[in-house]
Amino acid sequence: MVKFLVGVAVGYVLGTRAGHERYEQLVRAYHRAADHPAVQGAAGVARAGVEGALDKVRGGQNTGR
Repeated sequence: MVKFLVGVAVGYVLGTRAGHERYEQLVRAYHRAADHPAVQGAAGVARAGVEGALDKVRGGQNTGR
């Protein structure tokens, strides 16, 4: 828990030093990356893999989704 709080504090300090303009620049870069078709495809593959692994752990039972 202490490591998490230290990480939050460091992120806050670095974020405030970078300023709002840099923050907006980082947000735009994140959205461009997250909306990229290759990233969307990889996320779908990862999601399917996780769901498959969960199905195996649950014994192949359908969870009602």
